[in-house]
Amino acid sequence: MPESLPISISATTDAAGMRLDQFLVSHLPETSRARVQQLIAAQQVLVNHVPAKPSLKLRGNETISLLGPVQLPPLRAIAEEIPLDVVYEDDDLAVINKPAGMMVHVGAGATEAARNRGTLVNALLHRFSQLSSSSGEFRPGIVHRLDKETSGLLVVAKNDAAHRKLAAQFASRQVKKNYIALVHGWLKQDHGTISAPISRDLVRRIRMTTRRADGRSAITHYTVSRKVDSHTGKFTLLDLLIETGRTHQIRVHLASIGHPVVGDSLYGAPKTIGTFSLKRNFLHAASLQFTHPRTGERMSFSRPLPEELSHLLDQL
Repeated sequence: MPESLPISISATTDAAGMRLDQFLVSHLPETSRARVQQLIAAQQVLVNHVPAKPSLKLRGNETISLLGPVQLPPLRAIAEEIPLDVVYEDDDLAVINKPAGMMVHVGAGATEAARNRGTLVNALLHRFSQLSSSSGEFRPGIVHRLDKETSGLLVVAKNDAAHRKLAAQFASRQVKKNYIALVHGWLKQDHGTISAPISRDLVRRIRMTTRRADGRSAITHYTVSRKVDSHTGKFTLLDLLIETGRTHQIRVHLASIGHPVVGDSLYGAPKTIGTFSLKRNFLHAASLQFTHPRTGERMSFSRPLPEELSHLLDQL
């Protein structure tokens, strides 16, 4: 949200035909469409001094006023008894093999229950007596993240000293993160690097894009592991190493070169492959290497593809 409210925005003739909520999102890049719609619903947005609906089509030359923020109920991270695949743990950290379908921490759902249930943080709070507080009260222990529909390895900090040292390793690109992905089509080269800045898509706010010049730098290296020629099409199994950890990095990078991750309909992959339907992305964080924050020992962990991905690969 803008720091200084109220504010006034003039809609020019170029905005004619745009929905009010889309127009505001395009002019407030740090504000989500969901939050804009909450503002409108709370009558904190006026068009020519009159409250309006999100779907209002602008004609151009309107004056749009934002009066103030929406007061939302506070989120709370809640301990829940959820099974965890703990690969390793000691007094400073734990390494977790996260399943697909689990959010890492609370999201922005419509209700508190929807936002607070079933997350990795909830499971961690139930499993461990102590977690770091460096990422705030809603993300205890969380040093880095995986997308909801991505499975694989995460390191969690149990105290703030460990958290700071692990975060510094991620920031200085000392952590080695390898992924396995199955993508549509055959890549022309057996290995390569995708270096394209990533930023949020201003039209579809749940997506990221490489098409804006103001994005954050992102680097993904890929190596072809196997090419699959099946009755449902051509696919490539990739080993990936990322130097940076931007939101949706691997997914948006691979889609940007015309090879979306299988199952990733958000970035252009079909929802079904022949008679097969994958309810997740074919993306798995297979290995993780970092230096232990207390002992200085180099730690290395790996986990194979989960059963649903191995099964699909066998079927293809």
